Amino acid sequence: WEASKVRDLFDSMFRGFPVGYLLFWENPPEDAGETQIGIGEHGHKRPSRLIIDGQQRLTSLYAVMKGKAIIDQDFREKRIQIAFHPLTARFEVTSAAIRKSNEWIDDISNKVFANGAGTFTLVNQYISGLRAHREVTPEEQNLAAKNIERLLSLKNYPFHALEVHAEADEEDVAEVFVRVNSQGKRLNQADFILTLLSVFWDEGRKALEDFARRSRIAPTDGRPSPYNHHIEPDADQLLRVAVAVGLRRARLKYAYQFLRGKDVETGTFTAEAREKQLARLRDAQAKVLNVTSWHEFLKVLISAGYRSRQFLSSANTVLYCYAFYLIGRHDFAVPPADLRRIIARLYIMATLTGHYTNSPESQMDEDLANIRGADTADDFVEALDKIISSRLTTDFWEIQLPAAMEVSSGNAAVLRAYHAAQNYLDARVLYSTMRISELVDPALVNTRKPLERHHLFPRAWLHSQGIKEVRQTNQIANFALVEWGDNASISDRAPSEYAPEYEASFSAAELASFYEHHALPERWFDLDYWVFLEQRRKLMAGVIRKAYERLTADGATADE
Repeated sequence: WEASKVRDLFDSMFRGFPVGYLLFWENPPEDAGETQIGIGEHGHKRPSRLIIDGQQRLTSLYAVMKGKAIIDQDFREKRIQIAFHPLTARFEVTSAAIRKSNEWIDDISNKVFANGAGTFTLVNQYISGLRAHREVTPEEQNLAAKNIERLLSLKNYPFHALEVHAEADEEDVAEVFVRVNSQGKRLNQADFILTLLSVFWDEGRKALEDFARRSRIAPTDGRPSPYNHHIEPDADQLLRVAVAVGLRRARLKYAYQFLRGKDVETGTFTAEAREKQLARLRDAQAKVLNVTSWHEFLKVLISAGYRSRQFLSSANTVLYCYAFYLIGRHDFAVPPADLRRIIARLYIMATLTGHYTNSPESQMDEDLANIRGADTADDFVEALDKIISSRLTTDFWEIQLPAAMEVSSGNAAVLRAYHAAQNYLDARVLYSTMRISELVDPALVNTRKPLERHHLFPRAWLHSQGIKEVRQTNQIANFALVEWGDNASISDRAPSEYAPEYEASFSAAELASFYEHHALPERWFDLDYWVFLEQRRKLMAGVIRKAYERLTADGATADE
């Protein structure tokens, strides 16, 4: 929770407002030998209840009343500091001004709840500090004493709690978990499974979060790091990869069952089943968080032209392909070159078709099922090849893909795939001596992007022709990668005016290369705008297809 929400929670409790009930899920009894939760005399062998609703409230209360630090969404450790004004009974998030004021108790964690002092001592400390700066009336002293005593009594605030029976279905409980969280941030099933992971394997969750945190921060200590220019995975996304690699499942319900020790055949809970299944998950997660494997996989994306984050459109697609990469590498020992090619092709297919966009868990489960009969490296590659070929048909290349380009979104997956294909084909920037690959290096940092998307038919000129709607002027087929500076020389000029001026500076061979790699119809600048868009969509699809087929052909040549 943000500190402001924690402040509101204490304010509501202080005033006697309802703050919701707590909902727990009874944990099934197990045999001896479970991991201990807690330390010393407070330690116990196993959790008797799992929190479904109330996790943020309980975490916030514990953090403030015990003075404990929490980990924020950026994986930084910090303390929640809430201030209290005993004369007005106001709560605020502690600020610099509040710290300087004697009217406030600037940190109720250390100065009220966690220091063990009683009401009498706390009141005397507050009044003494106040008197050092001004007179305090008897009425103010009594009011402060009353409110400080009331604040301390929040330790005994009563919560209503409901409990779900241990035999309740995991997916149903996860759905309850998602639906009932109305006071805090909107939670999802991934939050739920991370909660289970904290209970049964806290070291595993911490490892996931550490990897996720370090993937966002450029290393400065020389240690191997997951930092990269492609993706900043979250802990739950990495866990999904581990579930796919270790359990050969994509649906989270299986992870719930395995973490709780449920035998999927008999429906019974045993410590033996949980330890066996948790061992599989541990092994898989170690593979997922291996920094060498992680960077070797990212090289797959680079080899297909996807040089950096600007080419990627779906984190799901990246991470599911990572799962298949790890399965191929560790379970089938696919030769590195073969593995790189088949995963690159899988990624391109998934990006172009939205393979993991709608119902990603269902699709991933189906794909995992298709490799279950594989015994050898060749079997694995053949199984993935069948998945890819079933989607990238002749009709897809010639009909479906051009149709998918009839959009105006600059973030469309097909546009990013087109730019990646240009990069793979080593294309030069339109009407430039520079290559696209030279200007998409993520290490380049400037006040302005070295490579930009510009309208081939300028918007101002289209407006002058009566074409004014954004969805018409911003068709992705009207964009090209250029380094034309501020484009001031083009302004509202017609393509038939400015394009010949640019083309006059290049040879016939160079122009032929520009036209091929930038999907430009012959004398494109003289075409009607709508005719131009229709022709260029087909040519753009052809550029992507050419890159894909060259990637496939290069692999076949290498095999020979």
